[in-house]
Amino acid sequence: MDAKQTWKFSDLIADPEVKARWEKVRKYFFLRESTYDMTRRCNIRCNGCYFYEGEKQNTRDNTNPDDWRQLMRAEKARGITFVVLAGAEPSLVPDLCQACYDEIPLGCIATNGLQRIPDGVGYRIHVSVWGNDASSHKTRNANDMLARQLKNYAGDPRAAFVYTFTRHNIGQVREVVRMLADHGATVTFNMFSAPVGYTGNLRHTPLSLADTRRTMLDLLARYPETVLFSWYSAMCHTHEKGLHDLFGCPYPRQNPSTDVGLGRSFRQYRTDLTWDRDAACCVPDTDCTDCRHYAAASAVVTSRLFRHAVEPHTFRSWLDFVDTYLAVWLKDYRKGKNLCNQTVPPPGVELTAN
Repeated sequence: MDAKQTWKFSDLIADPEVKARWEKVRKYFFLRESTYDMTRRCNIRCNGCYFYEGEKQNTRDNTNPDDWRQLMRAEKARGITFVVLAGAEPSLVPDLCQACYDEIPLGCIATNGLQRIPDGVGYRIHVSVWGNDASSHKTRNANDMLARQLKNYAGDPRAAFVYTFTRHNIGQVREVVRMLADHGATVTFNMFSAPVGYTGNLRHTPLSLADTRRTMLDLLARYPETVLFSWYSAMCHTHEKGLHDLFGCPYPRQNPSTDVGLGRSFRQYRTDLTWDRDAACCVPDTDCTDCRHYAAASAVVTSRLFRHAVEPHTFRSWLDFVDTYLAVWLKDYRKGKNLCNQTVPPPGVELTAN
């Protein structure tokens, strides 16, 4: 292939398989997200927790379902079509989660999985996993976490397990994925991204990033029905440069523009239903230079369509990334076969040693 060739978009989608994938994902370009901290309470305390950093942890909880319904109606009126419920632990306030679902039925809940969210709340549910049970006890101060999570969510079509790689739990992921596969669960991958001022030992190094990428790709090959991921997802999350340096972050905290996109529409609400544009981010209080978070990448990479529509491998990789993100975040979306099973660097960035 001539590296200097200029590709028209019509050329990039000339292949029927690529065109079908483009038509599949573009139907969801109507999604407009905001995030909502549901409660300050949590039933565990994790090393490196994002919620218990910054000012958002100091707000008062609004526990009135009617106030949350009113907020969701106002959000829908300003164009929000997808909600992400997080906070400390949203499963502790199921009535508030139900109120949100009743008003905006597309969304996701981030949970530690120790308390089952009622079936009536039909959002996608992300169950966080930080290693095997020994590691979870050390970093999350909870016993038998995976067994308890599987008891609550194995066989639940709402649930996707999210394995967060730290530099210490890479060797544990194989046993965890094998157990999830045995229970018919699906899993995607996240990267520990340090909160501002973090001094703990979970932050990645160039060596751990390289090991993580190899491990991700190996598991993707071994468990194609279980692992929701792509080659380009692995590249974007484990590059020595973080997401902001690779792509530029469109969230308000790093994006002063209010003209279009997330700079205009995204809000991150606190438990008292207030929000602060200067701090608004999908994972507030993350150290932006270290951000490789799966939630951030879902918007950061997906929003860079034109940067990726430059040649076939890069565009196919982007389609794989978007297809993965939709499968992870939407309950009824089914991921297709990856179109590009090779290492493709982000546009304008050289491959690193890892």
